[in-house]
Amino acid sequence: MTQNIYDTEVFFEGYSKMGRSVEGLAGAPEWPALQAMLPSMPGLKVVDLGCGYGWFSRWAQEQGAEQVLGLDVSQKMLARAKEMTSSSAITYGIADLEKLDLPDVAFDLAYSSLAFHYIVDLKGLFARIHQALVPGGRLVFSIEHPIFMAPRQPGWLIDEQGRKSWPVDGYQLEGPRVTNWLADGVIKQHRTVGTLLTLLIQAGFTLTHVDEWGPSEADLKVRPALAEELERPMMLLVAAHR
Repeated sequence: MTQNIYDTEVFFEGYSKMGRSVEGLAGAPEWPALQAMLPSMPGLKVVDLGCGYGWFSRWAQEQGAEQVLGLDVSQKMLARAKEMTSSSAITYGIADLEKLDLPDVAFDLAYSSLAFHYIVDLKGLFARIHQALVPGGRLVFSIEHPIFMAPRQPGWLIDEQGRKSWPVDGYQLEGPRVTNWLADGVIKQHRTVGTLLTLLIQAGFTLTHVDEWGPSEADLKVRPALAEELERPMMLLVAAHR
């Protein structure tokens, strides 16, 4: 079963104060890049995997999606999503992505933001998503970049001149990584870029776009603190289709 760290009081409290929780999609600096990878929404049937507060689900409906299904393992996240949602075109449900059960050939778009790095059986999840999409259906997702996840002791190294560098060790040693982020004992699953993309191909997907996201000059003008993200990629954005 997926680790349900989001329902712990300490984690949920910390997460609720983050920019992407307070501001929604506007608080996620990678959102414009993800949005550019999405198809036109009118008439689409969409599933939002790891929907959290439902920010993307609501955006998709507002852009014309016919039906949106938002799924998450966290009761606390879903409760907040339901409080913030009024449209009858959006349905929320509890779901463990390790054991995802979706109808075959039912969705035009599967979307996920920063959820897949928690999944142990990613091969099985990709296979189930592929089956749930109509022919030509799209999968668009973000995931923590393997370079960001790989270190056994993640964190910036700062030299005597104040220059930052990111330690990359254990990159080829795939498997769980335990970090203390908002709460102790958060478990993520590290895979190399090669493994991640190959799992998609093996599931039957055709890759259409891969973005090792980093801030643009425009991003830096708005959020100067993002400058450190130029030193190493934190997120990988991927678009594929069935």
